[in-house]
Amino acid sequence: MSATLRNDAIAIPKAWPFEEAAKVARRLEASGKGHALFETGYGPSGLPHIGTFGEVARTTWVRNAFSHLTGLPSRLLAFSDDMDGLRKVPDNVPTETSWPSISASR
Repeated sequence: MSATLRNDAIAIPKAWPFEEAAKVARRLEASGKGHALFETGYGPSGLPHIGTFGEVARTTWVRNAFSHLTGLPSRLLAFSDDMDGLRKVPDNVPTETSWPSISASR
């Protein structure tokens, strides 16, 4: 077993986040670095939805499995790519003109 993985980790759980975390641990050991950087991101395609959640959740699950398996420090870099000049504003995103006026509701 890799020296990066904890000695008390007799068997790596078969859940996919743990399998991916073990791969990260092996790559980290080969690199000689002392911490892992996990990156996630999403491009907004309208209002937040389950796919937006999933992009960040999957990375977080692997990162937590990595911490459980290795005890090594890690960092999470999350970003949102909202500067795609070729993409139009999705139809389900409210605009200023579609919002009710605050003064009209009083």
